[in-house]
Amino acid sequence: MSKLTDVPKRLLIGRALRSDKLGETLLPKRIALPVFASDPLSSVAYAPGEVLLVLSVAGVSAYDYSPWIAVAVVVLMFTVVASYRQNVHAYPSGGGDYEVATTNLGPKAGLTVASALLVDYVLTVAVSISSGVENLGSAVSFIADHKVPCAIGVIVLLTLMNLRGVRESGKLFAIPTYVFVAGVFLLMLWGAYRGIVRGDHMSAPTADYDLHAEHSGLAGFALVFLLLRAFSSGCAALTGVEAISNGVPAFRKPKSKNAATTLALMGGLAVTMFCGIIALAMATDVKMAEEPARDLLKDGVAVGDDYTQNPVISQVAAAVFGDGSFLFVVLAAATALVLFLAANTAYNGFPLLGSILAQDRYLPRQLHTRGDRLAFSNGILMLAFAAAVLVYLYGADSTKLIQLYIVGVFVSFTLSQTGMVRHWNRHLPAEKDPAKRRHMIRSRAINAFGAFFTGLVLVVVLLTKFTHGAWVALLGMVIFYVTMTAIRRHYDSVSDELAIDGEPGEESVRPSRVHSIVLVSKIHKPTLRALAYAKLMRSGSLEALSINVDPAETKALQAEWHERGLDVPLKVLDSPYREITRPVVDYVRGLRRESPRDVVSVYIPEYVVGRWYEHLLHNQSALRLKGRLLFTPGVMVTSVPWQLDSSELAKKRARKRAEWSAPGAVRRGPVTPPKREKTGGGRPPAGT
Repeated sequence: MSKLTDVPKRLLIGRALRSDKLGETLLPKRIALPVFASDPLSSVAYAPGEVLLVLSVAGVSAYDYSPWIAVAVVVLMFTVVASYRQNVHAYPSGGGDYEVATTNLGPKAGLTVASALLVDYVLTVAVSISSGVENLGSAVSFIADHKVPCAIGVIVLLTLMNLRGVRESGKLFAIPTYVFVAGVFLLMLWGAYRGIVRGDHMSAPTADYDLHAEHSGLAGFALVFLLLRAFSSGCAALTGVEAISNGVPAFRKPKSKNAATTLALMGGLAVTMFCGIIALAMATDVKMAEEPARDLLKDGVAVGDDYTQNPVISQVAAAVFGDGSFLFVVLAAATALVLFLAANTAYNGFPLLGSILAQDRYLPRQLHTRGDRLAFSNGILMLAFAAAVLVYLYGADSTKLIQLYIVGVFVSFTLSQTGMVRHWNRHLPAEKDPAKRRHMIRSRAINAFGAFFTGLVLVVVLLTKFTHGAWVALLGMVIFYVTMTAIRRHYDSVSDELAIDGEPGEESVRPSRVHSIVLVSKIHKPTLRALAYAKLMRSGSLEALSINVDPAETKALQAEWHERGLDVPLKVLDSPYREITRPVVDYVRGLRRESPRDVVSVYIPEYVVGRWYEHLLHNQSALRLKGRLLFTPGVMVTSVPWQLDSSELAKKRARKRAEWSAPGAVRRGPVTPPKREKTGGGRPPAGT
């Protein structure tokens, strides 16, 4: 079994790395940007469309509000980026929002933030990959017909890439991310040149369509509610911003400075592209509808169910570059690919946060250990499984999934910034340096404004999206919160139970004597080895124990025992119902009742086999018996192994595997020359 799993594992994720190679997996800024910022950067592929979709309810005239909504999103983005730049400097350990909230607002607030972030990371993977599959499906009908398996396949592929290690996955993701960013900027520059300098009239494919307004002439509260809902949809552009504050340990030194720089670059690029797409959509007369089959009209007739509504960025690219042109195809391919890769933000944030929560005993400790490639493999697998379940349940429909989005982000934003205000309030009284005090006061003002603004947006999101699916995200947060609280309670209770008290207890009192029992089914080499080992332990009393299931075999065993002259008494227990485990357990418990201060040591001979199917043929009774005895206080269970010939073959196979190098396991090219030994003046080597 080991060979069957080890070879594919090495082929898929590469050779194992030593722990001291961790520094080689840290990220420079040029790699950190696509790794941590691909989510907010790629959101321009769907966030502008979400704004227009909501506004379309009131008709084309409502599109005039989209620039103002874009301005509000820009202000919010800059506020959040400026606030998180304070976070990464104040808390560079990688706890991010969780650490800030826990330290300054208490463990309950920290756990709320952690629950929100974990839900948001899962949704990031599900939404990004579903959106990417839909973009590809508009060009490839097979993908459109098999969205769910294709989306799950992409999740599996991304999981394997991340299991290879963060730096390698970052290199894989850097190229398409930068191609996408370059393509969008080229789109904006070429569109501006054509529209402003050349005076060309650019028309989107839907420019000649009419839009049927579901609720025309909205005013007053209804209009305000619609604009707030459009704004909350546009806030999808901010998802993933917090990932950098959670991933500071993955940056090269100076970690905080590099993380803050990456945050600023990400914010600047994201808002520029978001505003550019909105502006070009207005200039090219793009039309979007929540129900395109019914509300989009061509020559006064609804386009019908056969119509496929392309994303805003695709329509703008068709108007600026020309539908089907080379640049159009390149941008379309880069957009679809970067949507897949946007999930990588979550693949880096979720395992890091999971590791910190595991260290704090809120999640299983297995999430704190690194895998063969120095990535948090268990966290990566947990994220992939949860995202795949969501994709399956929602049919890889990004329109449904996106309604669940954003809530978790703004919960963590608000609590984090509130915590930062308390952080500065705690440190200001102790700081005497005027320059540092001014810096702290400025940082506190930034975080206070961030807390107010993000809190306001959170209220807006809850009011406008709760019935559209946000309640599912809130339910997920509650489930995470309750689960993590229960795990922490369990770990705490176990820790209290195992803690050593001041006075010596029963666990430190030496037993009066040890009563040893060797289990015997027949006389063979494993039995003789177990008897010899038990004698070596010099226990107070020693006996062999056999269960009478077949009277003829039992008589033969007793006869051979006396014939060989074995000096260990053989005791036979009757089992009228042919059970093996229960009579042994009852006998051991009886010994414990008779002498509570004695310890019973049970020796079980076992076969060591080398083939997986041989495990099914041997040691089954021993496994069941050990499982029962482990729950009996004062009983020690010892396995005495006997290696069969097949185990020797397994050892030979293991040596071959150790000497075998999978493709990619051997580093090619020149190697670093060994360091020269110092000559002269040094102490001679020992023994010379």
